[in-house]
Amino acid sequence: MPRRVFITGASSGIGAALALSYAQQGAQVGLLGRRRDALQAVADSLPGAGHSIYALDVRDRAALHAAAADFLDGGPVDIVIASAGISVGTLTEELDDYRVFEAIVATNLNATVATFEPFVAAMKQRGQGRLVGVASVAAVRGLPGAGAYSASKAAVRTYCESLRVELSQTGVKVVTLAPGFIQTPMTAHNPYKMPFLMPVGRFAAAALRAIDQGVSYRVIPWQMGWVARLLRVVPDPLYDYFAVRRKRKPRQA
Repeated sequence: MPRRVFITGASSGIGAALALSYAQQGAQVGLLGRRRDALQAVADSLPGAGHSIYALDVRDRAALHAAAADFLDGGPVDIVIASAGISVGTLTEELDDYRVFEAIVATNLNATVATFEPFVAAMKQRGQGRLVGVASVAAVRGLPGAGAYSASKAAVRTYCESLRVELSQTGVKVVTLAPGFIQTPMTAHNPYKMPFLMPVGRFAAAALRAIDQGVSYRVIPWQMGWVARLLRVVPDPLYDYFAVRRKRKPRQA
């Protein structure tokens, strides 16, 4: 039986690239995203058959669970990837940004939990499966003007670590991916240099290897992994000196 893979944020970017890579390996893919037309376009581009699309907002937990239940009705699910995410600049001094902060946390963190919830029991019963959370190198240190994004992705990493330990004796692997700069619509308008910018197809290939290996945490590309290690040990005054001079992601209009 072909592997069955459920992916949120699948209408573009990393999610769509992962869907294509798995479909090329013969997997049946469940594609979830907000835009039905974009999801259908991705589904039409995939090789193979048996793919499903679910057009909904991942912040709608009930709708997300219903989509998961429908996909589970088609057979055991081997891999679940919580790829849905949004990134936009926020400033605490701007009172209107609080709602944006809430939306980012709800999409990046809370929806990751809601994505995994319906699949855990069945995976534990089978004694196998992969739950994949997508964090970010931006989670390593707080980026100025991106407090919501950095905080939400740091929380995703910590949450996935907790879940990994909880499930460590069950056969279910929890994998955290930390993308660096990947060529996607999310990064297309960043007003700053993006070192080691990686084509999304190459990211997907590296991500599939990490998921198949069942690694606990993987930064992609590997060069950003070394940058992340360095950032963790840089003293705060030195980090602050350079970070404050960095161009910032634009706020939502």
